[in-house]
Amino acid sequence: MEAITNMGEGPLRLSIFAGVFAVMALLELLSPSRKLGHAKGARWFTNIAIGGIDSLVVRLMALFVIPLAAVSTALWAQSQNWGLLNWTALPQWLEIAIAVVVLDLAIYGQHVASHKIPMLWSFHQMHHSDVDIDVTTAIRFHPIEIALSMLWKIVVVLVLGPAALAVVIFEVILNGCAMFNHANLHLPPFLDRLLRLVIVTPDFHRVHHSIIRAETDSNYGFNLSVWDRFFGTYIPQPRKGHQGMTIGLPNHQSEKPTGVVWSLALPFAGTKTSASKTSAQSKRIGK
Repeated sequence: MEAITNMGEGPLRLSIFAGVFAVMALLELLSPSRKLGHAKGARWFTNIAIGGIDSLVVRLMALFVIPLAAVSTALWAQSQNWGLLNWTALPQWLEIAIAVVVLDLAIYGQHVASHKIPMLWSFHQMHHSDVDIDVTTAIRFHPIEIALSMLWKIVVVLVLGPAALAVVIFEVILNGCAMFNHANLHLPPFLDRLLRLVIVTPDFHRVHHSIIRAETDSNYGFNLSVWDRFFGTYIPQPRKGHQGMTIGLPNHQSEKPTGVVWSLALPFAGTKTSASKTSAQSKRIGK
């Protein structure tokens, strides 16, 4: 168990990530939902490069500030008998199920906060500045946002005390679902309606990347769709339809977001998009 979650965690997650990424990229080619408005070359290079930087940041955090990684924290908490689940004697399957659901709720809450708190939005806006949405958008997050996200997960793991295996399973599910629901993939309407009863589908999440702020501030879930329904943040379809909607941010509708340096510098730019400014602009566009 410890060997899988500690020494083998990286290769395991990387292999699953590569497999899911390849499948989603292939399905996008076979059954695209939308015609992309920008060439893939620069966008894919930028998004994949940012994803690589994010991965390096997480590894450096785990290497130099142990146990500053969610799995390492779970192992430490278990060794110290720390956290709610470590104080119970639940069956392993039930402990894993509880951990996955609670961690998913925590990520939903973090996502909402990243839209409502200006400092967090300044970093999260880089994800939304992507001018198209496809499987590579799933890994387009600012490194500082990734580091803050890891710190949040560490806090939740310390309080909850899940098994390290549960954290690995959650991380694999989260990454896989993020690639699935960001994919430019067309699902038959009946299948989309069925799947979105439980999980976030591409059509479900695409609404969240609308240029209209009311739609951007909806459909926050990455894995389970229940949170948006429960907390009243669910919008079934974009106002202008999936073919008519515009992806991205209203004042960054250009080729600039397809560049690595521009994207990483966006939170620090003097003209960065505030939530209120974006809201006003998107209201005009949405009329």
